[in-house]
Amino acid sequence: MKALPFLSLILLLTGCGKKGAGTDPEPPLPPALGSLREAAFPFGAAVNVTLLRANAGYQGVVTREYRSVTGENAMKFRSLHPDAATYTWADADYLVQYARQSNSRVHGHTLIWHQSLPAWVTGFQGDSAAWENLMRTHIQTVVGHFRGQVASWDVVNEAVAEDGTLRPSVWRQHLGPDYIARAFQYARQADPDARLFYNDYGHEYGPTKRTAILSLVNGLKARGIPIDGIGLQMHTNINRSDANLAAAINTAAQTGLLVHISELDVAVNPSNLATLTWSDALASAQKAKYKLIVQTYNALPAAQRFGITTWNVSDADSWVRGYCSCPDWPLPFDASYQKKPAYDGIVEALN
Repeated sequence: MKALPFLSLILLLTGCGKKGAGTDPEPPLPPALGSLREAAFPFGAAVNVTLLRANAGYQGVVTREYRSVTGENAMKFRSLHPDAATYTWADADYLVQYARQSNSRVHGHTLIWHQSLPAWVTGFQGDSAAWENLMRTHIQTVVGHFRGQVASWDVVNEAVAEDGTLRPSVWRQHLGPDYIARAFQYARQADPDARLFYNDYGHEYGPTKRTAILSLVNGLKARGIPIDGIGLQMHTNINRSDANLAAAINTAAQTGLLVHISELDVAVNPSNLATLTWSDALASAQKAKYKLIVQTYNALPAAQRFGITTWNVSDADSWVRGYCSCPDWPLPFDASYQKKPAYDGIVEALN
């Protein structure tokens, strides 16, 4: 049983059950959220397995705060399948074992993507039948290896380009546009119980890409392709409008599928300024965006809330700094694994 907040305890001890002069007593305050693990839906993080193994501060936050974990890189094609005859399971197996010991869910990321491919795939010589076998064998070997241990998969990642057309990836080039549907079918065959997601970024940019993603997902669903959910990466920033962020979340829910905010971070330096310094104003703006996103998500039907996953744990671990070659602080924990105002915004939204 959780301890009552201090004010609630005082009210109880002073006979708050008695009515005053025609007034009802104030209701006790709800208990404060002890950690993000207590959220009504799974709150998670993408994790760096090397840091999870070796960094006590990192592991402490992951264990205390999150009940869903995604491999930041450990389950990508190049990591698991570096050459045609070799699969390397060590890091991904470690993550699955860690999740089992910490009573956490594992979300698999990602089976088919146009990036993070080994040279043997990008240089593969073969007809469409050989490419089909390559894709099917990879999906079914990976999903089969983790059958019953990985709860869900990003089956296809980022297949839609900025202009709303299908991205001209090696998969589309060699297998045609319906490779997406077949990837889902192969994954379902390998693990009928795993939840299968289409994952992409840019839902919050505006209607062009968002409409194309929703059309793709709704089309798969209408054809009976085994898709269970839609992943919104939500790599966003403090300048993104609240209206666009809310539209991204709410229109995804209109598909009727599970909704996963799958790679959340909120950058505070969208102009990539080399001289930017952390400030109370940036902290406040970031807190407001995290709160808006979580509040909007928390208002979705409970049956569709698959969870929210931040993309890594602390500012020091985030991909954002390396990508922009600039200072940024995009996550709810600072470089010392201390909670930031962004964390408070999440908790306020959940409460």
